[in-house]
Amino acid sequence: MEQKSPLEPSEKAIVLASSSTIGVDADVQLEGVHLTDILNSVIATLTVFYLLSWLDRTNLGNARVAGLQKDLRLTDNQYSISLTVTLVPYLCAELPVNLLLKIVGPNVLLPTLMTLWGIVTTLHGTVNSFGGLLACRFFLGLFEGGMLPAIVLYMSLFYPRSKLQQRLSMIFSASSLAGAFSGLLAAAILHMDGIGGKRGWAWIFILEGLFTVIFGIISFFIIPESVGQCTLLSAGEKEYVLKRLREDGAISQDASADSFAWKEVFQAFRLPHVWFTLCIFFFNGIILYSLGYFTPSIVQALGWNGIQAQLMTVPPYAVGFVVTNVGSYIADHYQRRGVVIIICAACLTAGFSMFLRSHNTSVQYGSLFLTISGINAAAPAITSWIANNTTPHVRRASAIACACVMTNTGGILATWLLGSLSPPPRYTDATIVLLVSSIGFGVAAALNLVYLWNQNKRKAKIRAMGIKEEEPEGLGDRSAWFTYIL
Repeated sequence: MEQKSPLEPSEKAIVLASSSTIGVDADVQLEGVHLTDILNSVIATLTVFYLLSWLDRTNLGNARVAGLQKDLRLTDNQYSISLTVTLVPYLCAELPVNLLLKIVGPNVLLPTLMTLWGIVTTLHGTVNSFGGLLACRFFLGLFEGGMLPAIVLYMSLFYPRSKLQQRLSMIFSASSLAGAFSGLLAAAILHMDGIGGKRGWAWIFILEGLFTVIFGIISFFIIPESVGQCTLLSAGEKEYVLKRLREDGAISQDASADSFAWKEVFQAFRLPHVWFTLCIFFFNGIILYSLGYFTPSIVQALGWNGIQAQLMTVPPYAVGFVVTNVGSYIADHYQRRGVVIIICAACLTAGFSMFLRSHNTSVQYGSLFLTISGINAAAPAITSWIANNTTPHVRRASAIACACVMTNTGGILATWLLGSLSPPPRYTDATIVLLVSSIGFGVAAALNLVYLWNQNKRKAKIRAMGIKEEEPEGLGDRSAWFTYIL
């Protein structure tokens, strides 16, 4: 009987890796380094990026409850203006940052942006006027604006399409974690009121901003530029991972297809599924920012004050964290992103209906569990959906950036909904807008699901004819051999 020769270490790595899909948490040994350890370190770092991004963006709501609005003598309109000013530079930064990501390198661009917005967050603790607050909010939005689309684009180059949402969920659930953590952290920091002549709300900005700066500097030494530039992997191992990603459609088969071209930027706007998804992102922005910025105010209007109000924001976000990860596991396992989004829309519709119709404080507080869980669980699903279904690189970068622009456009409307245009404690007009947005959210998702399903049927008929060589080059996701994820 012929004896088989033992495999070399690098060959063993390929055999072990080939039994699984790159991105699955398999124990794959690569020259003394676990591939999953490398990927998990990337996820962990980006999760902290997004957690701090959300924390630094929304801690103004905690500071408001802690006395910022009173100390700076801000009217409700001025407070809304300060929120709006944050989101305007967001809109301007998102597409340029995504297009620059490949040129500058995510290992340089992302830590730089983080360090800069951390400095600006810290400076929030020194403001003593409306004008100073506006300046800080503008530069916070400018430096933080490109972070989310860049993270999504970056992650889409590391994981197969079928495994992306679960990994993005780990990052996006940081917003739920940040929502819970911000309440606990604010409650703790408020005990520093008066130290150094600073109010408690000022210490919220100073301490959270300093931590962001420190982590931003450390992250220069953590995240790799790309799979191909990861120094912990050998040349053969890099090629193996890239091959698997090309086969999955996560990256283009032809590297030249991923080079920058304005044509690909505009191609993104010729795709019907991109437009359906942009509508979803707009409604998502209205709801996400309304809850992100105003949950402490809503809780305060329900009868809790001070530190107790901060602490009561924690449970809904803690539940949202769990629901987000469970929903993403289901979406990846069954490859049904659209269905998960529609279920989230149903939770939102039920939650806002409860808040609108009930006069019971406990019921209204309970509705936050549905709405916060629904919007947070939807975020990784819709983001994965647009990242999964657009290629090549520049087209995907443009679609993701424009999706985030739509989110922040909805966010601008949200900054005026609660408080300025709809007073507490009922927030009636605002809740009606949020309810309508939830319904629109679900309808747009259903239409997109039907469109993608029909396109996959059409593509399957073309593939059955076996005429791939007759397709023109550069079709990207419009190719019959590119199957949309539903």
